[in-house]
Amino acid sequence: MPIMQGAGFNRILATAGAPVTGTDAVQTVTIGGTPTGGTFTLSLDGFTTVPITWVNVNATLIAAIKAALEALGNIGSGNTTVTAGTLTAGIGTLTVAFNLAVGKQPMSTMTASNSMTGTAPTIAVATTTPGVAATGRGYAKGQIVSDNTNAILYQNTGSATAPVWTKVGLET
Repeated sequence: MPIMQGAGFNRILATAGAPVTGTDAVQTVTIGGTPTGGTFTLSLDGFTTVPITWVNVNATLIAAIKAALEALGNIGSGNTTVTAGTLTAGIGTLTVAFNLAVGKQPMSTMTASNSMTGTAPTIAVATTTPGVAATGRGYAKGQIVSDNTNAILYQNTGSATAPVWTKVGLET
């Protein structure tokens, strides 16, 4: 539980053990069958993308997915990394890593809605790496965490959304 030390002072979070930096959530989108056109949408926590046009050019499809996701109010610009896995001519897998402002925390698995045309086109989403919440996510750079079990202080040398906990002093 954070302890407020007064106006202008940092919050201090007490933990049992060293703080963790967290893990970004990664999800795999799989496009199957033999699509020839049409669209699909991706949804996350009540927000749904505009229809994303399926194309057989990997770079174009990846850019369209990234742009559509980052236009969502719960994700925002620059907060995903979308890369090809086994994607060949728009069919196969690609990964979506949720990072920066939406990183270092658990994420719901996206759902997909399919309006693609062709021979039995499919789209599915699975969580590849569940996000792990960073200790003190939301604590600004410079704020302190106290490991009360080992009597060690840590300072956030990262950012509020991606804290990096650096030991303060020579405690062991």
